[in-house]
Amino acid sequence: MYEIFGSGRLGTRIAAAAMATLIAVITTDAIAETIRTVNGSAIDSAVFDYYYETRTQKQAAQATDAERAILIDELIDIFLLSTGDAAVAVENDPKIKAQLELQHRGLIAQVIAGKFFESTVITEEEILASYDEQVALAPPLQFKARHILLESQGEAAQVISELDIGGKFEDLAKERSTGPSGPSGGDLGWFSPSQMVRPFVNAVEALEDGEYTTKPIQTDFGWHVILREESRKTEAPTLDSSREAIVQKLQQDKFKTHMEKLRSEMVE
Repeated sequence: MYEIFGSGRLGTRIAAAAMATLIAVITTDAIAETIRTVNGSAIDSAVFDYYYETRTQKQAAQATDAERAILIDELIDIFLLSTGDAAVAVENDPKIKAQLELQHRGLIAQVIAGKFFESTVITEEEILASYDEQVALAPPLQFKARHILLESQGEAAQVISELDIGGKFEDLAKERSTGPSGPSGGDLGWFSPSQMVRPFVNAVEALEDGEYTTKPIQTDFGWHVILREESRKTEAPTLDSSREAIVQKLQQDKFKTHMEKLRSEMVE
């Protein structure tokens, strides 16, 4: 917005007033009253109210006489600049026209989208169905593992050989691993399959608790030797803790369907 109207305090005022004009037209149902007229253009109460609320973060009804006088004076300056002779050339600049058109359309689209979300009803049945679907898709197990990250397959194979003759995994991780978990013995803590890259997850899932990989595992990070220490059943989040995210997703899904319908009905 500042790119359109310039920088600095006055540029900010102009930007706010321009946005205020659009929002006031779109969102104000009551008939606005003219406060001042500048070069034939009316500064009306809707513009002032929104400008006041934007500048002060307070309701327009709270404006004092002193505040009203100051902000009306600012609006007069803005209208003087935007209605003078120099403004004609600016308004006819193709790039400025395009920017104003996009700003205008974007604001209208934003308000209409907001009204769609406000009016979209998400039923308890829809929430429960979405929750049950998420629980069903959740991986059944979480894992606790350690790994030793190495630069080559040969180095990983050597580590496995040392483990086979009784080497301690944690000590080898501290000595050999190039990953950030090396100093802590390769400890990765508890994780869900979705948190790790697929080759790593496949290897962990193929192990039993207490087993380590007998072949080096390659990922984009290097070569791994992995010890699966423990596993546990995934605890599903409660419905209450998931409700807000579920509602938002269902609203987004309905908005996506709405937009697809509008596209199908679009007239070119």
